[in-house]
Amino acid sequence: MASKNANREFENIRTIAYYLPQFHPIPENDEWWGKGFTEWTNVTKAKPLFTGHYQPHFPSDLGYYDLRVRETRLEQIEMAKASGIDGFCYHYYWFSGKRLLERPVDEMLADPDSDMPFCLCWANENWTRRWDAAEHEILIAQKYAPEDDLEFIKSIEPFFRDPRYITIDGAPILIVYRPQHLKNALKSVQVWRDYCASVGIPKIHLTCALTHRNWDYASFGFDSGVEFPPHGINVPNLSAEVDLHGDFEGLCVDFSTIAEQYLGHKYGPENNVYRSVFPSWDNTARRKENAMVVLNGTPENYEYWLSSALRQTAQDFPGQERLVFVNAWNEWAEGCHLEPDREFGHAFLDATQSALLGSKLTGWTHVGVPKESQRSDSTNGAAKPVPYGANKSLPKRAFRLLRDTVSGRLLKEWLAKSHTK
Repeated sequence: MASKNANREFENIRTIAYYLPQFHPIPENDEWWGKGFTEWTNVTKAKPLFTGHYQPHFPSDLGYYDLRVRETRLEQIEMAKASGIDGFCYHYYWFSGKRLLERPVDEMLADPDSDMPFCLCWANENWTRRWDAAEHEILIAQKYAPEDDLEFIKSIEPFFRDPRYITIDGAPILIVYRPQHLKNALKSVQVWRDYCASVGIPKIHLTCALTHRNWDYASFGFDSGVEFPPHGINVPNLSAEVDLHGDFEGLCVDFSTIAEQYLGHKYGPENNVYRSVFPSWDNTARRKENAMVVLNGTPENYEYWLSSALRQTAQDFPGQERLVFVNAWNEWAEGCHLEPDREFGHAFLDATQSALLGSKLTGWTHVGVPKESQRSDSTNGAAKPVPYGANKSLPKRAFRLLRDTVSGRLLKEWLAKSHTK
C-alpha cells in the first residue's frame, strides 16, 4: 500500500526513490580514480559556471556519509518514510558474475531493522571513464556471456525472496536500465522467468527503463516501462541567455519545459508506463563545462511536477496498484537529491509530503533564466530545442566567441585583468 502520508486519491500509488550506493570506497574505485574515491570526491570539486549558479551542493543533516555505517542507512530510512517515500530502488552493478558497490544493499538485506521496502535496477552499462570525459575507456565491461542470463537472475533471487521486496500484483519488480544492450532480450527474459518459476517464484514483473531513445518495452518482452528523466528530452537550450563563465559547452534548460514534456506523455491500460520526476538536475560535478544544468530545480517546481504525475497516474489507472518514481534520493553528483543540503534544508522532503497530501500549487513557481543569472546583453531571443546528449560544442564555442567579442565582454575582461597585474 501507499504511504500513510498520501491522501485517498493516491492510496494505490507508491512513491519509489532511486538510490545510489557509491558513497563508500571500494578497491576498484581506488585503482581507477585514486585512493578513497567515493561520489563525494566529485561533488566537492564542483564550481559555479555562471552568476547565481548553485554549486557545489553541500549535504547538511547526514553530512559526507559513508554507507558502510549502519546508522546512516537507518537515518536515511527514517527520513524518507517521514516524507512519504514508500521505498528505495537500489542501482545494482553486476558484470558477468562480478558485483560492484554491493555492500550497502547486501548489508540492508541482512539487517531486518532496515525496515524499508526496496527493489533493484540493474545498471547494465559498461563502467567507463565518462565522468572525466573519457567514455571510450572501459574500466569493466558487460560481457553478456552465454551463462550470464542464468547467473544474473540467481544473484537476484535472495532479494526477490525478502518480504520487504517491492511487488506488483505479487510479482517482484526488476528494472533494467539498458535492455537494448542485451544480446537477445527476449531470450534473457525467458531464462529469468523460467528460473524463478523453477525455484518457487511464480512470476516476476520486468520493467524497462525508458532511456536512450528506447521507449518500446514490449519489444524486449518486458511487462512495463518506467520514465527516466532527463532522458529523451527535446527542450530549448537557454545558454545564450545565461551569464556564463569560461568556455561552457553544455546545456542550460528550464525545469518546467522538461516536466511539461514528460507530463505530456499519454499512458493508459494499453501503455503500461510508470511516471517519474526529478527534484532538480545539475551534473556540473561530473561533467564540468559539458554539464546539463536544469534551471529552477526548486522545491516548489518539484512539488508541482510530482503532484501532477501522481494525479495523472490516479486518473489513467484508477484503482490499480501503481508506482511513481523519483530520480533520485541521493544522486549528489547529478545535483539530483531529496536528501537535505545546506541550500534548501528539508524543503524537497517537505515538498514530497505536500505533493502526496494533495498540493495546492496550480502552476510553476519559477520559470526561465533567473534574473541574477541573465546576461546583461541578452536579447531574450527564442532558443532552439536541443536533444539531451547532442554534441554542439564547436558551434557553441564559435557563437559565444563572436557574441562576446561583439558585446565587448572579452575586452572588458582583458582590461579588468590588466588592472590587477
